[in-house]
Amino acid sequence: MSKRYVMGICVTNRVENAAELQKVLTDCGCYIKTRLGLHDVSENLCAPGGLIILEIYGGDAAIADMEAKLKVIKGLQVQKMEFDL
Repeated sequence: MSKRYVMGICVTNRVENAAELQKVLTDCGCYIKTRLGLHDVSENLCAPGGLIILEIYGGDAAIADMEAKLKVIKGLQVQKMEFDL
C-alpha cells in the first residue's frame, strides 16, 4: 500500500532557526515533492515566525528520520499527516 505524507512546520523565530532548518530540508530534499512557506509580510512588517508545509515522498524510515531531525531544532513545532492510498 502506498502512502502520502504532509508535514507542517511552525517556525517561531525564522532568524534564529533558518540555517539549521534549511540544512535539514536540503539534506532531505530528495523526499520533498512540494514546499510552501507562509509568513506575514507587509510594507512595515516581516514576521519573525511562519509556517512551512511539505508534501513528502519516501519510505517510513526516511520520513521518520526527517521528522526526528526537525523536532530537535529549538523553536520548531512539527506535525505530520499520513494518508493511505
